[in-house]
Amino acid sequence: MSKSTKNVFQLHISLEGIEPMIWRRIQVPETYSFWDLHVAVQDSMGWLDCHLHQFVISESIEEKTATIGLPGDELEDRHIRPGWEVPIKMYFIAPGNKCVYEYDFGDCWRHTVLLEEVLPTERGVMYPRCLAGERACPPEDCGGVGRYAELLEIIRNPRHEEHRDMIEWLKGHLKKYHPYKPDEFDPRKVRFHDPKKRLKQLRKERMEC
Repeated sequence: MSKSTKNVFQLHISLEGIEPMIWRRIQVPETYSFWDLHVAVQDSMGWLDCHLHQFVISESIEEKTATIGLPGDELEDRHIRPGWEVPIKMYFIAPGNKCVYEYDFGDCWRHTVLLEEVLPTERGVMYPRCLAGERACPPEDCGGVGRYAELLEIIRNPRHEEHRDMIEWLKGHLKKYHPYKPDEFDPRKVRFHDPKKRLKQLRKERMEC
């Protein structure tokens, strides 16, 4: 799926505010843009790409931040640079570099994306790939960190007054989440989509709006 590249970036992605931690370790080509990385984060975490997103990166010069995502989706008058125009190697320069990936500005899911290593590609390996991780991604539209904690309590307690309604909601979701198993994750089941096709679909949808 990747272009010809000599190196890959090994990234650790962790969802903020949740314990035990929900995290993934992925490897992506050094030639990736932030749009490509967005798709890889979505696929490895288990999100459905139903909402807006942005990367927020601290810049050492004058303590400013760079915001990268979808053009035309400015928040608080900040300029958002198109993700497909910005290479990840512009900001991920050395191990230890990191940024924040925000997804679904309503539920406000914040992820820390940390560059762990820069490694040579392995012969015969397709990138991106997911190496490891723990725990299932929260269901889309479940309400953010606080409501997610409540959701877990509800589905674990058949006597809870919201238990039946919550199970029906999970069953009828865009992605059928029932039975939802929050402690399970298998990196071998991760399937990465083509970022170019995803971008083409996005542009088509915007033209139809």
